[in-house]
Amino acid sequence: MVLRLLLLLAGLLGATEPAPRCDTGQETLGQCQTVQKAKCVDIALSSCTDVAYTQMVYPNFLDQKSREVIEYSSEYLLISVLHNLLQGECNPDLRLLGCSVLAPRCEKDKAIKPCRHVCENLKKACLPAFDAIDMAWPYFLDCDRFFAGEEEGCFDPLAKLRGEVDAEEDLPSDLPATFIQFKHHSYSQMVSTLKKTASKCSHIATTYSIGRSFEGKDLFVIEFSTKPGHHELLKPEFKYIGNMHGNEVVGKELLIYLAQYLCSEYILGNPRIQTLINNTRIHLLPSLNPDGYELAAEEGAGYNGWVIGRQTAQNLDLNRNFPDLTSEAYRRAGIRGARLDHIPIPQSYWWGKVAPETKAVMKWLRSIPFVLSASLHGGELVVTYPYDYSRHPMEEKMFSPTPDEKVFKMLAKAYADAHPVISDRSELRCGGNFVKRGGIINGAEWYSFTGGMADFNYLHTNCFEVTVEVGCEKFPLEEELFTIWHENKGALLNYMEMVHRGIKGIVSDKFGNPIKNARISVRGIQHDVTTAADGDYWRLLPAGTHIVSAQAPGYGRVMKRVTIPAGMKQAGRVDFVLRPAEAWPGKLLRRSMEDARDPYDPLELFDPHAQHRQPGARGGSSAGSEKPWWWSYFSSLDLHKPLWLLKQR
Repeated sequence: MVLRLLLLLAGLLGATEPAPRCDTGQETLGQCQTVQKAKCVDIALSSCTDVAYTQMVYPNFLDQKSREVIEYSSEYLLISVLHNLLQGECNPDLRLLGCSVLAPRCEKDKAIKPCRHVCENLKKACLPAFDAIDMAWPYFLDCDRFFAGEEEGCFDPLAKLRGEVDAEEDLPSDLPATFIQFKHHSYSQMVSTLKKTASKCSHIATTYSIGRSFEGKDLFVIEFSTKPGHHELLKPEFKYIGNMHGNEVVGKELLIYLAQYLCSEYILGNPRIQTLINNTRIHLLPSLNPDGYELAAEEGAGYNGWVIGRQTAQNLDLNRNFPDLTSEAYRRAGIRGARLDHIPIPQSYWWGKVAPETKAVMKWLRSIPFVLSASLHGGELVVTYPYDYSRHPMEEKMFSPTPDEKVFKMLAKAYADAHPVISDRSELRCGGNFVKRGGIINGAEWYSFTGGMADFNYLHTNCFEVTVEVGCEKFPLEEELFTIWHENKGALLNYMEMVHRGIKGIVSDKFGNPIKNARISVRGIQHDVTTAADGDYWRLLPAGTHIVSAQAPGYGRVMKRVTIPAGMKQAGRVDFVLRPAEAWPGKLLRRSMEDARDPYDPLELFDPHAQHRQPGARGGSSAGSEKPWWWSYFSSLDLHKPLWLLKQR
């Protein structure tokens, strides 16, 4: 009787407990583990708080059942230090991909797997970086094991980096074609606006990325041309760059508004805009420092100071991060016959820390034959022009002109004179200190600094660049943006039109074949430009009479007298036909020292999108060592060291 009561009691108690449930492969001798019920919870893992979702689920895909277990795991430690181990490569992509496994996205108490194709693409791009430090691909990033196909309802954990989340809010469909929303744009909203604008004007516009920021955000450009994506013969290339300093946001917003304006006005038949786009290839890069912008935006408009967000996520000032070619130009200035153009990047430059944003710009400059450019900054109201670095380094304020002083003054005045506030003669206003100078100043005369982007443009490429300080407030309130746009709109257009001043033409041989890298020289100006791949060139020049010559290795020099009338707003056509030098190779154009390119050129090997390493920047484990150098990062994990990161010999 007692035995029957005990059996009955056991049966009743057993009926109140959930029966163990076995997943496939869990059965072992007729037994299985009790499966923990999944439940969505807020993400509390510090290395995963910036993912594109807000809730995760326990246990995760590695069957780690709590925050504490995850945080003390070798997998979590790895994603936390990968940016250091790989020196920023594939960052933050790998961390976000790892978070999608360790802190899986949760919806309705169900874990959503990340997409397999995202994992496969990232592994293809980043595996060389792991090989470079002798590290195996992490097991928990196994694309077949922990990821799913799109047909299974997966999600893209890297969508945030491409601006595909937190997009701009939908606007009424009955808005006029000329509508521009004067607001501050987050990174995602900026990308969304640029893509919508390019889609609206797909016959004249496209978007592309020149590379990625340290934190992995694409550096988006919107391009306007009658043949988007292609260089056209004799059509000059122009660029605007904004938000180089992350807390100087006005330039970024101006370029977003300018993109929308160019699109809508072209469609509406504005003759000025149609003429500009039909005859120019225009590139607008609103934000060169999106990482810094996000930091500045956290402070909020009207509250941001002069420092927060200025630099990149690597704590680098991008306008001090370019090669110092100005010092080399000063050294060469006293050498007879030396050219102050197309100066190569010194090898010592690569020994320092070079931002991926800086490399992306330098790679961009090599890929497109830019003629004219401006970088939009904030904190003053003035237009500055090279050189930005003083002829005497100890002099902080010293007039230091380039050989093209007249051209640069002409360009700077084109923006300043078209700006109603800069051209205002009142000294009791923002920028009033520069009234007597006409709102422009030589950069080094204002204050000297080295490593600037404008000097690099001029001394390494054909491109002339000025710096426009568009206002005394670096991060103004939204209600001020409409006025700022109208103050700058005319100046932005006027400056772009300056790309057509001077002369242009084609350099070819007697058979009509284009000659690439031929030099175009102007007597009295110790600075040449070179022809592009199709033999075309553009030389910005002021009005007057100039002696212009063309030359190339193996060909004789051809000289022409050129007169540019005052007020001429279209570049004059000046072609050159070069004939072989009579005495070969005796009269061959000598290869000057500034033309000799160092065979060690990390920029040629740099992939701005995959962020591959610089040759020689890191090495694997030393010969004969038991463990690679990076093993010390995991010394705190006594019993759980990641042996799976060691390559099998």
